[in-house]
Order: sequence, then structure tokens, then C-alpha cells
Amino acid sequence: MGYGESLLARDEQVLYRARQHWLAPVSDSLRPIVLVLAGLLLFIGQVNIGPSGTISTVWTAVWAILLLVGLGWIAITGLTWRSQEYLITNRRVLKIEGLLDKKSADSSLEKINDALLSQGLLARLLKYGDLEILTANEEAIDRYVMLARAVDFKKAMLNAKNVLEDGGRFRPAPAAYAPAAPAAAAPVAAGHQMTSDEVTTTLAKLAELRDKGAITPAEYESKKADLLGRI
Repeated sequence: MGYGESLLARDEQVLYRARQHWLAPVSDSLRPIVLVLAGLLLFIGQVNIGPSGTISTVWTAVWAILLLVGLGWIAITGLTWRSQEYLITNRRVLKIEGLLDKKSADSSLEKINDALLSQGLLARLLKYGDLEILTANEEAIDRYVMLARAVDFKKAMLNAKNVLEDGGRFRPAPAAYAPAAPAAAAPVAAGHQMTSDEVTTTLAKLAELRDKGAITPAEYESKKADLLGRI
């Protein structure tokens, strides 16, 4: 069980997990990478030049320190990134950061009104972005920088909020609703004489029901024959 699960309340469930994009630790590692490169250059220079005595000792100490500090810094940055936990539960959004000293912040789904997503061209291509969670009065209560799959995170958060507000019942987005089937033609009393316009209108409705799969082609043909016999 991760640290995030230990913070969950009774009957609280994790719906979505995320962390920063992998570019975030790479960006944070630029300075230690420079140290590692400097150490490697000094090492190569020592091999080629071959200093002796005190100079050689100092030279070795410098490139060794640069390499150790740089590699250690990169390792800590990567482990810190791996320890992140951005969780969406059925009640709140949890943001947990820190390697040894953990820092957690949460935003109640009930207080969230919207989320402002910022994505440049590179961010859209690599699927990350900066997400700012807003309250009803448009005040930011939390910000996620270089969030991986930020669009999916935002959708999951707003869907969880909708379900919570709907009393725990699933409420799909409007696009998920199937188009309403057209109303069936009103039943016609047996033997009732119909005008040609009435027959044409009713046949059009029946054809639409047939195309939607609401009635079978055989049922359509049967009703069509019956209608044509009433003109």
C-alpha cells in the first residue's frame, strides 16, 4: 500500500492516478547533468594529459566529486519524481510530494468548479500540461505543473465531481447519450380511412424506425401494406 492509500478515509476509493511528465525530472536534472559532463571532461583530460604528483591527486578528486555529486543529484531527482502521487478519489483530489519528508494537499471535489488547462505545442504532442484547479469564485486552490496526461486527469476529476453531486449515480457526458428514437406513429383504428398525406407521414416515421433498428424490415413491410390498404 502506497503512502496515498494511507491517507484515504473510510469508503474512499482511488479513481485515477497520475504524476508529473517524465520531462519534469529531466528538466530538474539539467544542472546535475552539467556537473556529470564536467567531471567526465576532467577525467578524459587527466587520461590524455597524464599529470603527476599533487596535481594528479587534486585533479582526480575534482572530477570524482563532480561525478558523485551529479549522479547522486540525478538519482534523488528521479526518486522524488517516482514518489509523487496525484490521486483522484470519489471525494477529493490528493497531491502528495516528497521523497522522505512527505507533503500532501487535497482539494474537495465539492469545492472545485473548474480546471484551467494550459498546453503549448510541445505539451500537446507529448501529452502533458499545467493544470490549475479553480473554486466557484475562480480562485486557484492548487496547481499541477507538467502534469502527465493532463487532459485525462481533468476529465477524470470533473467526472468524479459530477458523480458525487449526482448522489453517487453515474451520469455520462451529454455526448454519451444515445440519440432519442423518433416517436412511433400513433396507432390507427382498424378500418379507419386515411388521407394520402397521413399515409405518407406515417410511412416516413416507420421507415425511420426501421433504419434505427426499432422495428424489423418485415414489420415495416407489414405495416406499409396495411396503411396502403386504408387509402
